[in-house]
Amino acid sequence: MIVIGLISGTSVDAIDAAAAHFEQDGDTLVLRPLGHREYAWPAETRRRVLASLPPAPVTMGEVCALDGLIGEAFAAVAVEAARDLADGAAGLVCSHGQNVFHLIEDGRARATLQLGQPALIAEATGLPVISDLRARDVAAGGQGAPLASTLDALWLAGDDGPRAALNLGGIANITVVGRAGEPVFAFDTGPASCLLDLTAARLTDGALAFDRNGEMALRGQVDAELLARLRDDPYYRRSPPKSTGRELFDTAYVQRRLEGMSDVSGVDLMATLTELSASTVAEACLRHGVCEVVASGGGVRNPALMAALRRRLDPIRLVTAEQRGLPSEAKEAYLFALLGWLTWHGLPGTVLGATGARGPRILGRVSPGAEAIALPEPATMPRRLVIRAAKRSDAAAIIVEAPSWRRARR
Repeated sequence: MIVIGLISGTSVDAIDAAAAHFEQDGDTLVLRPLGHREYAWPAETRRRVLASLPPAPVTMGEVCALDGLIGEAFAAVAVEAARDLADGAAGLVCSHGQNVFHLIEDGRARATLQLGQPALIAEATGLPVISDLRARDVAAGGQGAPLASTLDALWLAGDDGPRAALNLGGIANITVVGRAGEPVFAFDTGPASCLLDLTAARLTDGALAFDRNGEMALRGQVDAELLARLRDDPYYRRSPPKSTGRELFDTAYVQRRLEGMSDVSGVDLMATLTELSASTVAEACLRHGVCEVVASGGGVRNPALMAALRRRLDPIRLVTAEQRGLPSEAKEAYLFALLGWLTWHGLPGTVLGATGARGPRILGRVSPGAEAIALPEPATMPRRLVIRAAKRSDAAAIIVEAPSWRRARR
C-alpha cells in the first residue's frame, strides 16, 4: 500500500508531503520512501494562519474560513504528491493539517485543534483521508504529542541503546528508545526553531522567515543573563510526559523575557536563542543516558544549532536521520504516512509510555474518497520498522523509483 503523508509544522514555513510504500512481513513493517517534497503555502493563506496564532485574538468565522483555506492548500499538495511522488498509485492520504492550538491546563492536555478540512482533500484526490490524529490520544488522557514516538520506537529499538530520536521543528521533541517492546519516554523539550524564526522575522521586518544557515547566530555571542531568564521557564522543570507549542512560545515570548534588560544586539539575541534550544534538548537527552541522538527536522539545516548541540551533547554521538535511512527534513511526513497505514489496518498509532495516555489508541477519523470504504482485516502490530530504498519491481509495479528531490522553496 502507498500512503501520502502531509504535515505543516509549527513555523508554517511549508507543507511537507511524502509518499511511502508499506509492506508487512511477519512482525516487520518495511517502509520504502518513494519521495518527498516541500510545497509553498499560498501567501495569503500563510499570512492568515500566522495572524491567527497566539496571542492574537481570532473569531470563530476566521477559524471556519481557515479550516477551508488550509484544506484547499493541503488538497492541492495531495493531488501533486499523489501524481508526482506516488506515480498515481497512492491508496490513502494521512493529513496532520496545521496545528493552531494545543490547550494545556495544569500540565494536562485538555484539547487540541488542527485545521485543514479533510473532505476537501478527499474530494480533490478521490482517496480516503485520515485526519485529526491527536484528539483520541488526548481523550485517553495523553498529551497528543509527540506522535513521532510511534515511528521512533519501531525504527530505533535495539540492544545497544538507549538512543534518542530528536525532531527539530518549531518545537523540539525527543523519544528515548530502549529494546524492542519496552516502553518509551517521549516529550517536547521546548523550542527548537520557533523562537529563532519569529525573532529573525522581527529583526528583519519580515525579510527573513528564519536565520538562513544560522548566519546571525554565528556572528553573535550568548548573553548569559538572557539565557538564564529564558531557561527559568517553569516548562523545563515539569516532568514528562509534557507537550507545548506556540500557545506558550508565542510572538511576544522573547520580548517579555527581555523586559528590564539592557539592549541585546540582534545577533547576540539569535545566538542566545540558539543556545536555549541546544541546552534544553541536550539536558533532556543526557538525563536519560542515551548513547546516540538521531536528529531530523528543519533544524538540522541550521549549522549554528547543530554545532551547539554537538558541543552540549559531547561525547554522545549526534547523527542525522539520513544516516539511518530516512530524509531528515521529511521524517514527520513519513511519520504521518505510517500513522495512516496503522489506522487503516486497525492498529494503534501510539505506543506505551510515549504520551501519558492510559494505553495505545487507534488514531484519527476517516473521510471516504470516491469509493465506499472497505477496510482490510486488522493486521498484527509490527515490532520493528525497516527502511529500504525504493526500487522498481517486476512483481509489484506500484513500487516506483524515488524521484530526485526538488525543493519548492528556499
